[in-house]
Amino acid sequence: MPLIPDGARQAWQDGDERLALTLLSRARDAEPAGSEGWAILERLCGLVLISMQREVEGTFALERADTLLERLQRPRPGLELLDD
Repeated sequence: MPLIPDGARQAWQDGDERLALTLLSRARDAEPAGSEGWAILERLCGLVLISMQREVEGTFALERADTLLERLQRPRPGLELLDD
């Protein structure tokens, strides 16, 4: 998926969660607020935050993303997007 930076995928696969989060956050910030791309990247950020045991921040990110994805009638992607 072109939306996700290759560096974020590689960082995730290498176990560098902090770098993956940084790259995903930058990509999210480059997307228009309220867009599907923004919501997908925000959801991935939330999942990475939860994997880093930052559950509160991660849960809030998931809530923001999932609300938008529901409104757009789009599926909720998971971390498998980082494993491709």
